[in-house]
Amino acid sequence: MIKNLDIRQLEAFAAVMSSGSITGAARLLARSQPAVTRLIHELEAATGYALFTRHGPRVAPTAEGFQLFEEVQQLLGDWRRLQQRVDEIGRGGAQPLVLAATSAAALGLVPAALQALEAGEGTGAVRLVSGSPERVMESVLGGAVQLGVSSLPLEHRGLQVLWIGEAPCVAVLPDGDPLAAHDVVPAAALAGRRLVTLSNPFRLRHRIDALLGGGAPEGEGGARGADVIDTNSSVNAQALVRAGLGIALLDPLTVHGVPMAGVQVRPLDVHIPFFFGAVVPQGRPVTRRVQALADALQRAAAQLPGFVAHPPEAHARLLQAAQGAGPSSSSSRP
Repeated sequence: MIKNLDIRQLEAFAAVMSSGSITGAARLLARSQPAVTRLIHELEAATGYALFTRHGPRVAPTAEGFQLFEEVQQLLGDWRRLQQRVDEIGRGGAQPLVLAATSAAALGLVPAALQALEAGEGTGAVRLVSGSPERVMESVLGGAVQLGVSSLPLEHRGLQVLWIGEAPCVAVLPDGDPLAAHDVVPAAALAGRRLVTLSNPFRLRHRIDALLGGGAPEGEGGARGADVIDTNSSVNAQALVRAGLGIALLDPLTVHGVPMAGVQVRPLDVHIPFFFGAVVPQGRPVTRRVQALADALQRAAAQLPGFVAHPPEAHARLLQAAQGAGPSSSSSRP
């Protein structure tokens, strides 16, 4: 059972993890080395397990230390935001607009939406955090943020879907690739080519597997059984393509929101829909600022080639199409 846990202990732990040494942590915290060492020992006593192994003046995190660090980072971030908010309330400041977005949306939608708001009524204080779709949903459900932007699925108990958008995925090719001569890349031409693909098998990756292998089980064709490079980021995928390491089929948010030199973006002759949208906590009033940002995000999304807006009640049907049906050879929408 944890006892005598102190925020100073967690700050010392995070500083040692970030700097790699007690000496570096002492400099970061403006404390003495013995004080930092004492705080680490107290935290280890409170948790009941070692967080570091010692090798003379050097320390190395244990497996438990690495696991705890992820949680401590989040807690300290929340703690700093709480301190900032306490100060803002004391100064009579307005509540900041806090939103969470996947990296694709944070790059491809949020800057344009905030720019539009800034040019109009102004944005005021804003906090943007990015993470996996699952982390975005968790942040909205937990009330840590007022608005979330993520890929489908979005429908969870406790969430209200404000809007859903769809845009076709695109092929990203290195400069000079023969397929870049096509105005539209034939999916059949991808056979035998190394694919740079996203790792999560339950979202966009599922659709790509269906395109290349007809939904074959792992090891029996498709992107899962082919020569592939996996990554968890569309930006990473573009950089790998630029290096000539393969071809990527990616969401349109990243490639159109953050164009990268050294790659060519082309539409495909098959329609692989990318579904995404905005959510807020269910049962809470949607403030004027939150609604204005949600509307600005949808207007920014509408600039994507081939964008189609769907009502929130279409979520189940769209999700079934995304998870069950293969890509279509026309531009028709599910």
